[in-house]
Amino acid sequence: MAETAYEGLAGAWSEDGRSEDCGFEGGGFEGGRSEDAAGVSAGAGGAPRRQPAREAAARTYARALPVVPVRARGLTIEDAAGRRYLDCASGAGTLALGHHHPIVLEAMRRVLDSETPLQVMGLTTPVEDAFVTELLRTLPPQLADHARVRFCRPGGTDPVDTAVALVRAATGRAPIVTPTGAHLCAAAEACCPSDAGEPPAGVVLEPVRSADGVLPVPDAWLRDLRRVTAERSVPLIADETETGVGRTGALWAVDHSGVTPDVLILSKAIGGSLPLAAVVHHEDLDGRRTGSDRRAVGAPGAGTFRGNQLALAAGAATLAHVREQRLAEHAAALGGRILSRLRGLAAEFACVGNVRGRGLMIGVELVSPDGAPDGAPDGAPSGGTRSDGIPSDSAPSDGNPPGGIPSVGSPPGTGSELALAVQRECLRRGLIVALTGPDRNVVRLLPPLIITEEQTSTILDRFADAVQTVDRRRGGHAPPHPAHAAR
Repeated sequence: MAETAYEGLAGAWSEDGRSEDCGFEGGGFEGGRSEDAAGVSAGAGGAPRRQPAREAAARTYARALPVVPVRARGLTIEDAAGRRYLDCASGAGTLALGHHHPIVLEAMRRVLDSETPLQVMGLTTPVEDAFVTELLRTLPPQLADHARVRFCRPGGTDPVDTAVALVRAATGRAPIVTPTGAHLCAAAEACCPSDAGEPPAGVVLEPVRSADGVLPVPDAWLRDLRRVTAERSVPLIADETETGVGRTGALWAVDHSGVTPDVLILSKAIGGSLPLAAVVHHEDLDGRRTGSDRRAVGAPGAGTFRGNQLALAAGAATLAHVREQRLAEHAAALGGRILSRLRGLAAEFACVGNVRGRGLMIGVELVSPDGAPDGAPDGAPSGGTRSDGIPSDSAPSDGNPPGGIPSVGSPPGTGSELALAVQRECLRRGLIVALTGPDRNVVRLLPPLIITEEQTSTILDRFADAVQTVDRRRGGHAPPHPAHAAR
């Protein structure tokens, strides 16, 4: 019989829905649990038993992290059993200010109290105007002075679809280049075809490729690509869905390189924890207008929920707070400290491969001590041309490594098994982390930008202890991986 979503988790969840042997201090939030929260907790204990029979197996976090959250504040989540966890998943990057930040809550309360329509499907409102004004303040000046903002459906691919439709309509061309590998030349050749053919309609890239294992694009490579695309009049599209709003140590990840793209794809954190997506583009791409024809191009992806007033208010408050409190600089400083400590683990434990990232967007690769680490963070993406303009993602949709969860008690061997084992041990210590990469062998840390020095130390201690436990279980303290021997 196939195992359920919660079987085989090494005792991390018991039959009655309570976590066991987590190895960290439990208890509620300061001030005790409210009556409402207590009521939710009482009814939530059986949720893990009910979920497999009610919801599709395609759920992601729940299949690897059997936590039933009932309260959350800042970096902390409290589950139905009253245990607390430090959240380093941050809703896959949506929670720039953590859970229930007072700035965000107050912005949403003002909208609710004002009786502003909650959904207006794109009509101009004071709330939307405030969001756009704040957004423009954060953009690179060369783009902000000529920017047009286009709201679209907040789904995962909808803003990409909107950006691709925009550049195709503006250029009259169809191919889209999506750099995904290790060399600039392939992307440059795609922009400058040797057969005298037309260049592509656009180039879409992520400044840090999160789904590929948290792989930052080198700044020099990005500057070279910007030069090539500008020479060939090819719009450069930066997908800042996960890297934006200070996550990488700059307001936008492209700021590190000094590059100004023609199009920015924005989602996740810009909604202040609520669904919101927008495409910001240079006014030259706004549409082909002749005479009295004022129709804009690239309309696909607009969607019903682009006028969510609560999300716009929460997003404006988040953008303003990140900018005013200089949280991007804070992320850069603490991110550097985290990377330094984690790279020390790579030098100490053979199962830790490459450690990479930028700001508070960090990936720790787990590798088989007898094999080579996969992924090459030193390289830059190579070019790939797709007719649909959408980058491919070979990662399993359920968030688990290929082949499912290894059996309880068996020592982890492959990189994906080691990463899953580290994730489990982190959970037992009250730390929530996510897995990413094509082989799901990279532990991803995305703490909110409000993380403190003390919380950083706690996270690093718990993570190091989890890695040590997994390394000991797999057979001892082997020498560092050959990739780190020279360090």
